[in-house]
Amino acid sequence: MNFYTMLQRRASEGRPVKVGVIGAGKFSAMFLSQAHLVPGLQVVGIAELEPRKAFDALARTGWDDGVAENVASADQINAAAARGRVGVCPSAMELIASDCEVVLEITGDPEHGTRHALAAIEAGKHIVMVTVEADCLVGPVLKKKAEEKGVVYSMAYGDQPALIMEQIDWARTVGFEVVCAGKGTRYQPEYHFSTPETVWGFYGFSEERVAGGDYNAQMFNSFLDGSKSAIEMCAVANASGLRPQAEGLTFPPVGVEELAERLKPKQDGGILDRDGTVEVIASEHRDGSAVEGDLRWGVYIILRAPNTYVESCFRDYGMKTDVTGRYSALYRPYHYIGLELGISAASAALRNEPTGTSLDFVADVAATAKKDLQPGDVLDGEGGYTVFGKLIGAGESLSRGCLPLGLTGGAKVTRPVAKGEHLTYGDVSLDTSGAAYQLRKQMENGGAG
Repeated sequence: MNFYTMLQRRASEGRPVKVGVIGAGKFSAMFLSQAHLVPGLQVVGIAELEPRKAFDALARTGWDDGVAENVASADQINAAAARGRVGVCPSAMELIASDCEVVLEITGDPEHGTRHALAAIEAGKHIVMVTVEADCLVGPVLKKKAEEKGVVYSMAYGDQPALIMEQIDWARTVGFEVVCAGKGTRYQPEYHFSTPETVWGFYGFSEERVAGGDYNAQMFNSFLDGSKSAIEMCAVANASGLRPQAEGLTFPPVGVEELAERLKPKQDGGILDRDGTVEVIASEHRDGSAVEGDLRWGVYIILRAPNTYVESCFRDYGMKTDVTGRYSALYRPYHYIGLELGISAASAALRNEPTGTSLDFVADVAATAKKDLQPGDVLDGEGGYTVFGKLIGAGESLSRGCLPLGLTGGAKVTRPVAKGEHLTYGDVSLDTSGAAYQLRKQMENGGAG
């Protein structure tokens, strides 16, 4: 039975899947644009510190005028939902306490994401962690806690990590070994040191375009400076067991016709230093020219034939392979981001299954200095002026005491760190009272397994 049929049944029975949304930014708006068109799926409430943002999101995504109302408590959210309306509440905790079945965490903040996930799990609600920053920081611990409570902790379908995990799961289920998995992006080495002031120049956005759109400079900068790529590949590694390469992500410029030829181990003529790894490919060459057949918006996996019979099948059925015929690629050219998020809500509520989930502490995102940092400097987190994230193995992170990117918001530098160097816990003072820090230390001490 497919999701749509299952949702239709829930609709006919008068018990739709009730969804609560935390955050009313771009990703949320994309989900909302589709959610009201799906039978059997009901958005019961939106938690947003600035309620007007939630009302605006509903208005511009096709919802009927007057469908939403300001509320202040879980009971009021439930009452509004009973009337077919959407309760807009400033408190995420009140939304979590309502009758929703599935909570979509879309704040983008690792501390808030962690606290909301813990509350949802404790309340017996499925949690879809759109805030991948929290997932790569403490996801394995949250997964364990959700499992103990009998609820689902899930990646967000539509975002690239979940789509990569879907391809990995398909490949392994039919008996293929996954040699490499990843996504595409725009990349140049100098982007690592981009700031919210320089980001629009790299993107080529005019002042008029920025002024007239819903653009967050720090968020867009996290896409550009490599932090988001490191975060997303960390999430994939922790969910799949694929390990980072020795140098982390190298961002080679590769087009779709070259995937199988280049993204294979060096001993077989490729560029990878190991099997079973992750890599992000660039959509432009280092001279700035476009890669033919780039995968900037898409995801991919590389497969290896287990024997000569399968190699002949690759050949007989026109599958694109490398010159040896052993390696083949599967890719999806783009992702629909929040427009696809309903799949995760349906999967959690109807099948009790995640669309990808963290399992083990395999990889980490190390905070790396964008400039020479001096004692007294205050770090401003992902996409900011001070640090970017680099993908490293969990073992290396633990042995070196690396400071994870997700804990850099507001951390104060206590000793000099040179540009391009990883920061360690010993280089900063930070608030140790937060949920994210506490769970992170639990994971580092083996509490996720």
